[in-house]
Amino acid sequence: MRITETAVPGAFVVEPEQLADERGVFYESLRTDLLADATGRSFETRQINYSTSRRNTLRGLHSVTSPPGQAKFVTCVRGALRDIVVDLRIGSPAFGNYEVTVLEAGSGRSVFIPEGVGHGFLALTDDSCISYVLSTVHVPGTQIDINPLDPGLALPWGFTTPPLLSPKDSQSPDLAAVLSAGLLSHWDPTIT
Repeated sequence: MRITETAVPGAFVVEPEQLADERGVFYESLRTDLLADATGRSFETRQINYSTSRRNTLRGLHSVTSPPGQAKFVTCVRGALRDIVVDLRIGSPAFGNYEVTVLEAGSGRSVFIPEGVGHGFLALTDDSCISYVLSTVHVPGTQIDINPLDPGLALPWGFTTPPLLSPKDSQSPDLAAVLSAGLLSHWDPTIT
């Protein structure tokens, strides 16, 4: 598999080598040993979640406070998504930088998202399904939500009609309010 660091330090796009024949395709979706070699850190799975979305649904921008922190390995297992990660770590040289990756079920492409980095996606097809492999279990009260349409971030979601957002996401504060509330993690260059 090919593992490439993005414009957000510590976030990586993972593209598997696909083996195709007349029966179909086989590939390894996640190899934690290869991910550790590329990222310089281990990734242990504590929880796996799925969500399905109809076309033009926008979910995010989400992160988790530290502690507990939460790294994610996200993969589109049905349909297609425009996935965006944003560096939200205070003091990071890339603070506010983002990376856009199109995740399509047939490609097997995934994104590894380190702790302190925000994540969201726009469903490009009906019945899109995303898998989240998480380094920590859900801890109520630790979710950080930032309005994905915050003009200060100006993220390139690429929708042509207003997206479908949950009330929670549409009413989330902007990045400036979350920053002033002291909820964001601090950059630790030893664990990007």
